Amino acid sequence: MIMSGMPHDSKSSLVVFFLSMLLSANLFSASAPVFANDLGLIDAPTLQQHISEFVILDARPKAEWRAGHIPGALSFSWEGYTRTDEHGIPYRIWQHQEIAKALGAMGIDENTPIVVYGDADKSWGGEGWTCWVLSWLGHKGPIRLLNGGVQAWKNGGFSLIQGDEAAMKKAVQYTVKLNAAIDIPTSEIENKKANIVLVDTRSTLEWIRGKIPGAVHIPWNDFYSGKERRPLLPHELRQLLKQKGVDTKKTVIYYCTGGIRSGYAWVVHQLAGLPNAINYEGGYEAWKRKQ
Repeated sequence: MIMSGMPHDSKSSLVVFFLSMLLSANLFSASAPVFANDLGLIDAPTLQQHISEFVILDARPKAEWRAGHIPGALSFSWEGYTRTDEHGIPYRIWQHQEIAKALGAMGIDENTPIVVYGDADKSWGGEGWTCWVLSWLGHKGPIRLLNGGVQAWKNGGFSLIQGDEAAMKKAVQYTVKLNAAIDIPTSEIENKKANIVLVDTRSTLEWIRGKIPGAVHIPWNDFYSGKERRPLLPHELRQLLKQKGVDTKKTVIYYCTGGIRSGYAWVVHQLAGLPNAINYEGGYEAWKRKQ
């Protein structure tokens, strides 16, 4: 409350403060609706205008990052944060403590505003996987996916930087509050079959060679459109899922070989405002090895 006896300069300062807070809220609501985990889209001009207010993660292979990346972007490819586990299952995500330590070393804590981008091509959907990883860790700060990826950035006339950049961020501690509900163990899939819909996001050839019984096939590259490979709009995704017979009243579980491409499908699903979905991180590789 502003008291009537307050000096004019103080009143003006408070007005400026509240206006700045409102502008900040509009920025972090980005260019699209935001849902659970403060997840949303951001367009290239908005990012360029407010680039200093985010930590930017490049989800493409590190070689692509070196060849040209958004100024200040840090490399965060799924290839660097997955491994073959003790059961011989490839592409398994690092333990959450290890991921948190790696993010902290980049100067990222759980409240840091983050923009993630890729190219929905050589990234294999890693930009979606990165958004899923942050959501899985319980990230509290805004998570924004760059709409149209690096293609939109270049097409907007914005510059890229080649080669390595010196790390400028001071290391911090990333505190995890694990959101286990957006992943599912292999053992639970059999138990919940009556209440779930499995969506296989692998290629047609992979699908023909073997699949989880009862799954619906929608290749991951059906989840984007256009030359800039932008995520489907909400009405486009709803139409696609309806055409494929996916009942969104049930829990939708996306899977691929090891959770990367399905992570992209998961983020498009979340951005569409549909009931929360699951990314089966173990994927078909885990399913093949189930006991």
